[in-house]
Amino acid sequence: MRCPFCGNIDTQVKDSRPAEDHVSIRRRRFCPACGGRFTTYERVQLRDLVVIKTNGRREDFDRDKLERSIRIALQKRPIDPERIDQMISGIVRRLESMGETDIPSKMIGEIVMETLARIDTVAYVRFASVYKNFQAADDFDKFVSELRPETQAEK
Repeated sequence: MRCPFCGNIDTQVKDSRPAEDHVSIRRRRFCPACGGRFTTYERVQLRDLVVIKTNGRREDFDRDKLERSIRIALQKRPIDPERIDQMISGIVRRLESMGETDIPSKMIGEIVMETLARIDTVAYVRFASVYKNFQAADDFDKFVSELRPETQAEK
């Protein structure tokens, strides 16, 4: 593992233990060249996924990109960070277990929206506003009005 401070490629693992989510390994590392200490995480990856964008372009699936977009939607919401990590891991496992290596971006967006809808309605609307490319307040109004009958039926 390359040292993020000096670029040395020969770093040493000082401590390994399961991470809080129990789906990754947390490793504390030390660089003998500069004395820097840093942490890495190791996860199981079942298959290499490729995202097919709406314009047909292909790019490697990036878990960090998925995590960033979900965390932005959940920003300042009362959701435990561990719950967010579990949700992201669940989405990635679901994508990996689909049996396909090529995943349309539309399918990923739908899965994220479905998951967010179960966790937090505000985050769901936030994510949908970007995913569905809302252009005006009327877009929000129409989307939220579609949500209301479902919430009324649950009460």
